Amino acid sequence: MKNNTYMCLLRSSTGECEQPSASEMELQYAKYQAWQQKFADNILDMGNKLGSAGSVVRQESASDGPYIELKEIIGGYMMLTAATLDEAITVIKESPMVANQGTSIEIREICTP
Repeated sequence: MKNNTYMCLLRSSTGECEQPSASEMELQYAKYQAWQQKFADNILDMGNKLGSAGSVVRQESASDGPYIELKEIIGGYMMLTAATLDEAITVIKESPMVANQGTSIEIREICTP
């Protein structure tokens, strides 16, 4: 069965977050490492954080953006491969990222012609 490619968009609430302690960071890192190893065959690109500077382009204009007044900000992305959307959801549900308060991950299939 051919696997599909999915883009995962990391969304975070704009609220203030508490900085984790060094020991909490170490624990989080260990969880990420374990998750990445478990799903190494599914993770194509761990992506990266997105910068705050950007632009919104329309046929008639280009304007500064993205806009901070959005309820949730897209803060990063990653690329997965999976046979089905359900499989991609399983991979993301086990990710330590979704355990963070105010975080959600949107999963979208990348369509190929």
